[in-house]
Formats: sequence, structure tokens, C-alpha cells
Amino acid sequence: MKFGIYPGGRAGVLCSYPPDPAAIRDLVDDLAGGRPFVVREYVHFFGDATPPDVVTSLGAEHELAHLTMPDEWYAEGGRELDLVASYIPRAADIPGWLTFLDSVIDRYGHLTRYLQVTLEPNFPIPLIDGSAPGVLDALTLGIPHARAALDERGLRDVRIGFSVAEPAEWLGGDDAFWSYLASLPYESFAAHVDYVGLGLYPDAFSPVAPRGAPGDTASLTTHALHHLRDHSLRRAHIPAGTPIHVVENGTPSGAPRTEQAQCDSLSDMLGAILAHQRSLNITQYELFSLRDAASDSTEPTGTLGLVTDTYRPKPAFAVYRDVVRNEPPSVH
Repeated sequence: MKFGIYPGGRAGVLCSYPPDPAAIRDLVDDLAGGRPFVVREYVHFFGDATPPDVVTSLGAEHELAHLTMPDEWYAEGGRELDLVASYIPRAADIPGWLTFLDSVIDRYGHLTRYLQVTLEPNFPIPLIDGSAPGVLDALTLGIPHARAALDERGLRDVRIGFSVAEPAEWLGGDDAFWSYLASLPYESFAAHVDYVGLGLYPDAFSPVAPRGAPGDTASLTTHALHHLRDHSLRRAHIPAGTPIHVVENGTPSGAPRTEQAQCDSLSDMLGAILAHQRSLNITQYELFSLRDAASDSTEPTGTLGLVTDTYRPKPAFAVYRDVVRNEPPSVH
């Protein structure tokens, strides 16, 4: 298993303070312990119809100029960049999207190890790609386009994938999404997919059963992993040899939860993921996130960090660090 994290300290429109590069360097180095480590970042395509204040609210004004850290940091110390290209225009714009992908590859392709084309296109909530007009075309045309663009630039080692939120019952149903992928010939879409990412927040947004009972965090995690591999990916003609990456996983610490509850939940989720990594071909895990977006927020998304918004480590930091340090190195 290869491990990683999102370092930026933003969750949607929540972000208390600008990132502190020095703190990020120290904390990520401490987590990685000298091992290869994946760093997740996001860039967004908005199209022409999106008001500027929406772009600003997501902190996305300068994404093609720079990411959270200086360019060279992503290529040092065994780090690998997992870059998400998110599609959230107000009106469908596939030509503009494909041009945007070219711009992203021109700007960051040389730093990138994993390129994720769209963010949770099966998840129709505001500011997530599943709510954007034309998202199915953005995904299914974007992946082959990105593969060709990378190959043309000699960047054939970059792995391309997409992410989904699972399982379907958490979303109110995503049958239409998987039915569309099922209708596509293998050669036109699934053949171009190097990995499929999973966004996994089983206890973040609704109550779960007590620890050890059916429907607890660990069992929901296991169910999500099996639902994706055994049901959804089969429908989309994506074979068992295509790895799953858990690209976002987190649990909050804010009220009514506690930092210790966050620690326990993270331990349970990681235990379930690691227990199924070989049988389900899960090769990568990335935690969301390093820092709280807003430690005083009542929103679950505000307190997903391993450290507070002022970079004080929570108990969950040591839990994740110990897992990263003690799990045998990935052979993938």
C-alpha cells in the first residue's frame, strides 16, 4: 500500500487561514518517514458562466499558477503528485474542458504521477462534479483525451483515473451513472482507465452504529469497498486488475464528536481498508486532510484534519503516522 494526504487545509468553501508551507513540510516529512508519499491537489474548470465570486470562494483563482507548495517540493523526497482536474461549470462546455486539460498537463504534467479526470461525477451535490451539466462527457471524453495529450508530451508514466463516491445508497442512488458507463464499449473508455478512486467518508455526515455493531464505521467501510469492486466496476467493464485508490478518506473531530473519536474512527477505517487491500486490489490510500479547514466550524468538513487549523497535531496524526511507518512498502 502506498500512502498520501491532501496538505492544503481547504474543504470546499471552508478555509480559516492560508497554508503555512514550513509547517506542511515538517508534518508531511514526519508522516512519510522517508517513504514514498503521495500528495493530493486540486484544480478546477469553471467555464465562462461561473461567477467570479464562486471561483474565489473555492480559493481557485491561481490554480494554474501554483498549487499549495512550490513546484519542486512535489518532486522531492519520494513525493508523488496526485492531481485532480475537477469539472464544475454552470453550463456544459466540453471543448473548453478539453482545452483546460491540455493547459493542466502543460503546466503540471512534468510533476504529476496520477491525474484524476473529474471529481466524483456520480455525486450530484453543489460544487462537486456530479452536479455539473455535461459531466458524463467530461469524464468519458476527458480520460482518452488526457491519455493522448500525455503521450504526445512524452509523459507516458502518468497514471489516469477518476473517482466516485460510494456506495450508492449513501447518495440516494447513482444507477444512471453506472448504466451510462455500462453502455460504453470497453475500448472507448474502460481501456484507458489506469485506476479508480474512491471518496470514502462513512461517518462524517450521518450517524453510524456503535463501534463493533453492524453498520459501524468499519463495516460501512468494508461494504463501500466491496460495492465498488464487486458491483459498480464490473458494470463499467473495469477489470479486477485495475487498482482501486482510496483517494479521499476522513472523519471529523468537531462537536458532537471528539478528537479521540476521530482517532478511533480513523483506526477502524484504516484497519478495514488494509484488511482488504490484496483481495480487492487496493494499492493506494490518501487521507483528507492534513489540516482542519476551520477547527471551530460546526460543519463536519471543517474538522477532517490530522492537525488543527493552527497546525497542532491531534491524536489521529500519530495513528496515521504509525500506519504509514509500519505497513510493508508497496510493490506496485
